[in-house]
Amino acid sequence: MTTLERKRYEEFAYVLDYLPQGKPRSTMQSFRAEPIVQLLGEDYFTLLEAVVNTGAVLNSRERVYVGKSATRTKISHILGRTNYEELTSEAKNELLSVVEEIAKNHEKRFTDFFNEAQAVTPRMHSLELLPGIGKKYMWAILKEREKKTFENYKDIQTRTQIPDPVKMVAKRVKQELSEEPKYKIFVR
Repeated sequence: MTTLERKRYEEFAYVLDYLPQGKPRSTMQSFRAEPIVQLLGEDYFTLLEAVVNTGAVLNSRERVYVGKSATRTKISHILGRTNYEELTSEAKNELLSVVEEIAKNHEKRFTDFFNEAQAVTPRMHSLELLPGIGKKYMWAILKEREKKTFENYKDIQTRTQIPDPVKMVAKRVKQELSEEPKYKIFVR
């Protein structure tokens, strides 16, 4: 069992929006407005809201520690999970670019998906759940990975002629967060 399989919480998250005056009309806040931040978790793509430590200032797309140890420097505590509809307009606007950044920073993880993805039903392969991949690209990926596993995004693109794999992954993650599809391949 790997560390990722054992732990079910986020260690790091990316800032989608920083609200120094708190969230308007939030039911989760106490009587005074606290600076809060909307975050996207790095491992499970969990949408979170957290209270910011006094004096800490966060920037959009900043990677912050949100784990359980006491070494948090910018985050006081996690208010809880949130959903796409509760995100601010700014957070929704940042979401796709933050997911792309995570996909670029974790190239091996997503390259492994292209190498190991399996069928979800007898008539549908999980590769087809990625926006832009139909039967033609799916068969190209399966044929090429049978010859030799993919090493990185460039290798996938070169050998299969598919458009940008990072953008495909990012669009799928955004779909899973915003639309609640029948099958989830990246979001917990």
